[in-house]
Amino acid sequence: MDSSRIREKIGCFRILVIGRANAGKTTILQRVYNTRDNPKIYNSAGNRCALSRCHELTSSQRGLHDIEIEMVFKSNLGFIFHDSQGFEAGGADEFEKVKAFIMSCSKEIKITNQLHAIW
Repeated sequence: MDSSRIREKIGCFRILVIGRANAGKTTILQRVYNTRDNPKIYNSAGNRCALSRCHELTSSQRGLHDIEIEMVFKSNLGFIFHDSQGFEAGGADEFEKVKAFIMSCSKEIKITNQLHAIW
């Protein structure tokens, strides 16, 4: 199957980004897409929310993961990113939340809801 047929079938590639809190994960993604724009942020219900509000709810409390939040850059709508929000900063409970997210994505029936890569 050629790449255009794969992209047509999947629609958006879903990627989990793991790294330390404030390590520059979003900045790296901005460089990859050659943009200075902040990504559009969606909560687990699929509703768009302000970047500052979503990050306020997730990253202001060290070790709290709302990995369900989706980040999409308008310069490339073919990718959905999930941020681990400082994965290694938490304890065993936080690791279990990330593991549960990965397992949940792997059980999704629709390929668009599955996790396609971990970076």
